[in-house]
Amino acid sequence: MSKRDYYEILEVSKSASPEEIKKAYRKMAIKFHPDKNPGDKAAEEKFKEAAEAYEVLSDGNKKARYDQYGHAGMNGGGGFGGGGFGGGMNMDDIFSQFGDIFGGHFGGGGGQQRQQLRGSNLRVRIKLNLEEMVNGTQKTIKVKKMKLAPGATSKTCPTCHGSGVQMKVMNTMFGQMQTQTHCGTCQGIGKIADKIPAGANSQGLIKEDEEVTINIPAGAREGIQLNVRGKGNDAPFGGTPGDLLVVVEEEVDAHIKREGDNLHQELYISFAEAALGTHKEIPTVGGKVKIKVDAGTQSGKILRLSKKGLPSIDSYGTGDMFVHINVWTPQNLSKEQKDFFEKQLANGDMVAEPSGKEKTFFEKVRDLFD
Repeated sequence: MSKRDYYEILEVSKSASPEEIKKAYRKMAIKFHPDKNPGDKAAEEKFKEAAEAYEVLSDGNKKARYDQYGHAGMNGGGGFGGGGFGGGMNMDDIFSQFGDIFGGHFGGGGGQQRQQLRGSNLRVRIKLNLEEMVNGTQKTIKVKKMKLAPGATSKTCPTCHGSGVQMKVMNTMFGQMQTQTHCGTCQGIGKIADKIPAGANSQGLIKEDEEVTINIPAGAREGIQLNVRGKGNDAPFGGTPGDLLVVVEEEVDAHIKREGDNLHQELYISFAEAALGTHKEIPTVGGKVKIKVDAGTQSGKILRLSKKGLPSIDSYGTGDMFVHINVWTPQNLSKEQKDFFEKQLANGDMVAEPSGKEKTFFEKVRDLFD
């Protein structure tokens, strides 16, 4: 089933202000809150759906990306990078991130005082070439992570009886005072290890390899971090797994250099090709293209290929490709070639005669940005 539009979910327009978005989310969250709709799975799904929409639209960068690419820009399943910003949110995530929005209407996680256990996040780096960054791609990588060992079991903490808290009574000058603290035996989790298999740590976890598939959206950039929800380290005793944080690195291309959304490459042509003109096939991120080099082309000329650069991640524009022409001067001439050039020089037929229309280096640089 296709995902609903985030603006439609919160019943706001695309021009809604951050305060209007927050107000709309609070209205939906209160309407479908589990405490108000006990046992209603449909209401619970709408509660999660509203939280996912708010998670994206309340963040300026995520909202801009969603406005440009829609759900496809967030990832194939509701979040940037395979689980991403909102996809797969559970109730613990929602209450921990947005619990303050509910004000005094509800108790957050349904009055449960036990500390919610969550596995730690993992961070990896992934290298992408220019074509993958432009068009998007899917990568499967192997990750070493902590996983719950087969056969590991837990039991209710005998100290707090699963509540995760302990009540302490203190005698003060005002009389006895009762305070509530996390249970010292289970650290507020409510459970302790029961059976621990060989090779596992004290929490029943063991390090293993796992293959994770990551959806890279089109327009990814160096330094962008993708969040793959639930693919980090497992939590002990059946808690919520952490996330896998994937940092994008750009592979250095042998021919094409990037400058923002624009791309640059050098094209070497022979003296004869420069004098007579030619056609050359050059690589671009969208495949090879054929370009025309006019007769009489001078070394240093720059050809501009419109919209052959990278799509902008923040707007609807696309960069250009700039081809820098270099005329290759022959270094090892045959006797016939040497005699030919000497004859041309002697006749005065091959001398440098600038027309006055040639552009200086600074003029060429200025033209790039006009």
